Amino acid sequence: MRSHEVGTVPTDRDTRDGWEVVRPPGGTSLDGVAMAGFRDRAAAGLDMRVLPQPAVTVVIGFGAEPFAVENAAGHRLMRSLVAALSPGPARIRGEHVECVEVHLSPRAAYALLGVSPRELDGPIVDLESLWGRHGRRLHERLAEAVSWRERLTLTEGFLARRAAGAPSMSPEVAAAWDTIVARRGRVRIGDLAASCGWSRKRLWSRFGAQIGLTPKRAAMLVRFDHAARALRAGGNPSDVALACGYVDQSHLHRDALALAGCTPGSLAAG
Repeated sequence: MRSHEVGTVPTDRDTRDGWEVVRPPGGTSLDGVAMAGFRDRAAAGLDMRVLPQPAVTVVIGFGAEPFAVENAAGHRLMRSLVAALSPGPARIRGEHVECVEVHLSPRAAYALLGVSPRELDGPIVDLESLWGRHGRRLHERLAEAVSWRERLTLTEGFLARRAAGAPSMSPEVAAAWDTIVARRGRVRIGDLAASCGWSRKRLWSRFGAQIGLTPKRAAMLVRFDHAARALRAGGNPSDVALACGYVDQSHLHRDALALAGCTPGSLAAG
């Protein structure tokens, strides 16, 4: 991560289906960081399946009600949360939602979370356990802010301060991740190790410690992310399986169950 000077963030506003969505045009000034503000203007409520994706998701809530998180660990209430790369089957529900959502690439997550993704105490954790009083203060300032411009500026400034002097991911691990993403998960782990000049065992160990997944699981995740997007866009499961490099449709079916806890048909239906 490099350090940045953060000024006022302009906003790009979108309102649809009762939700107000605000993004900084052109993204943020931080490498591997994307963010948006969300407000449930119609009070329709949130009921969302959490899907695995090649980014760590941080949700900083500042509304009156906490989020309800349901997964294998049970039912928990959280005002702010972190979802790991592969959170497993889970749902997040909420009423009168107001939040800033931040997506972190694994490289950014390694620097900004304060712990390696592997050290997260569960697939979805309370953000307060990671950022403590600094995170609580950010929550308070977001609630006090009077505009999305101010909230996004506050969030970017907070992340930029954490980025200053943050640990860096090893170049070999970063390059291995970039290769997996560029090839949409269709890689051989032996080839990855050779490109790093490492043994498979060393790559497995270093990659897992800094990314939070094994190289094989990371490749599985990236491939599934492309498949899930194609399914939600209306793609036929059989065609999607072929296009994304699965052996057949049943292979895609097994990955969908393992990673998202649902079938490809359920993903396509939303």
